[in-house]
Amino acid sequence: MTWVGGLPRTNRLNRIVDFALARSTVLRDYAAAITGTAGRLVFSLFYFVALANTLTIAEFGLFATASAAGVMLSRILGFGFISPLYRIATVKPLLLGVFTGGFILMSLLSLPVLAAASWMTYAIFFSGEMALTAFALVIVAETLFWRPIEVTLIVNNGMNRFGRAATLAILATFLRAVAAVIFSFSPTPGLDNWLLYYLAANATALLVAAAFFYPRRRIRIRIPLYFRRLPDALYVAAADVVFYLQMELDKLLVLAIGGPQLAGIYAIIMRLVDLTAIPIRTFTMMLIQKMMRARDMLGSLKLRLGIEAGVFVISTLGLLGLAGLLYFFPNLLGRNVAEAAPMLILVLCVPGLRNLVEYQAELLFARGQTLLRSLNLTLLAGMKGLFLASLLFWSRDTSQMLVMLNLAFLALYLASAALTYSAMKMPAKRF
Repeated sequence: MTWVGGLPRTNRLNRIVDFALARSTVLRDYAAAITGTAGRLVFSLFYFVALANTLTIAEFGLFATASAAGVMLSRILGFGFISPLYRIATVKPLLLGVFTGGFILMSLLSLPVLAAASWMTYAIFFSGEMALTAFALVIVAETLFWRPIEVTLIVNNGMNRFGRAATLAILATFLRAVAAVIFSFSPTPGLDNWLLYYLAANATALLVAAAFFYPRRRIRIRIPLYFRRLPDALYVAAADVVFYLQMELDKLLVLAIGGPQLAGIYAIIMRLVDLTAIPIRTFTMMLIQKMMRARDMLGSLKLRLGIEAGVFVISTLGLLGLAGLLYFFPNLLGRNVAEAAPMLILVLCVPGLRNLVEYQAELLFARGQTLLRSLNLTLLAGMKGLFLASLLFWSRDTSQMLVMLNLAFLALYLASAALTYSAMKMPAKRF
């Protein structure tokens, strides 16, 4: 028997204390990261409520869909060079200045491709619904302003500076929320007016990130080094564009097939679903960082099943709690949200299945299997587009379509699991 603080320690107590001490750093880092997640969740909710109830449902649908397109297109920025930047921040932070220079260089080179892809997206999905200038403002806000903020968050997390990343996440989301609240008092609360507020909020957040949160390193350019990393970066860029196409394709299709009003209702429901993913992403981010240092840590089937069950249960309970709250207090999040709130329970399984597909994609990134990740996500995007288009054409009843959406996401999850875990049987790749 041993003693701690004058008290005897039993063998069981020894094991508990040793377990806690061995993981104290991980627990502290997780606490710091989850603080940012909680703050971001609160301000995201304020932002969503203020905006969804100031714009009309149709305008909110247009903005949410354009923003989703912007998030997807933002992955073109830098041709995926954020991947080697993140890996360097995680395993070789002394080279951060060199790879930051690479990201800036690749970002400049990617601008013509980004502009062309944005114009094509507008022509396919938005030309009959939204002015080109309005769409361009959304794309600039998401790609040139918000994406570099995400880069700053990713680099800080890679360097285990979770507290700084959490603070920036809260501040950036807070600035968006403030813009939405101020806009709600505007005498001309239309979509075009909101986009100016949105652009200003994102620009301010970028200035704060660049001035106070990006690690101080001397920027250096090493072009031969970048070209050796470019194939992996391009695979990541392609995979990320396809990943977000797969994630956001439903909004684009609902707008194209069902129109702005249905797109608005659908966007409100999916925004509430998105809120359940914020805590899950904190856990996934820390797990992926650990896997980048120990690529085969998920070799146990029991461990994989336990993690997936936890992701699904937490996501489902989150949506169930939100649906229950809105059932008893339907106007809690405003009149426009109240119109869509009764339908939230119809997509009960969607958050868990959607978060699992996202989690599985990150497993392949952590193992360096970026080409397979890109191919898998391309296949899933095609499946999702086919499923959702079929649902929209088969049933114009919104409630029926939402119920069937659970089955569509179940099929996507099963396909993703089969592809991901088959790929994980192959050796992980070194960076």
